[in-house]
Amino acid sequence: MRYELKVVKGSAPMAVLALEAADLEAAAAEAQRRGYTVIGNRALGRLPRLAPARRARFPLLLFAQELHSLLDAGLSLMEAIESLAEKDRGGASASVLDGVMARLREGRSLSQALAAQPAAFPEFFVANVRASERTGALAESLARFAAYQLQLDAARKKVISASIYPVLLLGTGALVLVFLLAYVVPRFAGVFADAGLDLPWSTRVLVAWGDLVQAHGLLLAALAAGLLAAAGWLLAQPAVRARLLAFAWRRGALGERMRLFQLARFYRTLGMLVQGGLPIVQALDLAASVLPELLRERLASARRDIAEGQTTSDALERHGLATPVAVRMLRVGERGGSMGAMLARIAAFLDEETARWLDWFTRLFEPLLMAALGIVIGTIIVLMYVPVFELAGTVK
Repeated sequence: MRYELKVVKGSAPMAVLALEAADLEAAAAEAQRRGYTVIGNRALGRLPRLAPARRARFPLLLFAQELHSLLDAGLSLMEAIESLAEKDRGGASASVLDGVMARLREGRSLSQALAAQPAAFPEFFVANVRASERTGALAESLARFAAYQLQLDAARKKVISASIYPVLLLGTGALVLVFLLAYVVPRFAGVFADAGLDLPWSTRVLVAWGDLVQAHGLLLAALAAGLLAAAGWLLAQPAVRARLLAFAWRRGALGERMRLFQLARFYRTLGMLVQGGLPIVQALDLAASVLPELLRERLASARRDIAEGQTTSDALERHGLATPVAVRMLRVGERGGSMGAMLARIAAFLDEETARWLDWFTRLFEPLLMAALGIVIGTIIVLMYVPVFELAGTVK
């Protein structure tokens, strides 16, 4: 049996050791005989992997919430992380926490231990922890991060929930159209042919489309699936997404709402970092990661102005990164020395404005979409029944 062990040796960083052994205990004993300390393990089996396993995502929000609760209950940092690792023993996050504990035992700080695993702990989270170590308010910093992440998730869910119904409506309408063209229209075409009716031009076009769908349905379905796959692949490319985003931002009201949504994320991230004790310039560098490329270039210019001594409100306003209301609130925060709290309030204000616009847009767009689908489907049905009406009039 083949086993993969996560090991450390002296002051060297964590490494992965693959061994052949009869069982897990024998593999651990062999690693210890070589002078390693085993901090994690898993069985690989006898056959090699044909494809790399998908790495489980580290539950950062849950980690911050649980670590805050344990620290708030009076446990030391080492005891709290050991408790979390023991709770998740055998799970996806156990090896990450084992690596954190190994570095803490070496005498490193928590921020250094977290920074050694960038796949699990993003840079702005590590910076927030590093700032809290200077102020001795680690538990409060973790609580702020948990609240920040929950607010981001809530804003994301609002956007997703607003798009679910239109997508379902479009999918249902597409299925109805396919059913009409592939099944109903050919049946009516057979009836018309048997009756020898002289079909109007519009009905002949509809019948031709129905014959095309019926004769080449599999080919058309494969083509549609290929187009959807190609569209999905293109949307996954950062350059394509950036161009589409830039195009959408130039489309009036829609572009403005997209900008406000991105600014709300930016202000919330910036506020969390400033409240954690980071200087504004360093916080701007870290918060830039939540912005798309188009706004990141503007932020770089604003950051240079702030580093040269300009106020945050003036620099963000000059480069289009603040609404008129946000500028006023930033100036109040600058005068009162409460920039962190004011940035969080600006984010909440922008989120509320975006939520109101989404509610208004969905209330308007859903009836319009239903009306458009109804018109298309109704037109197909009317075109099928026009020859029937003419035949009835002739008989009468």
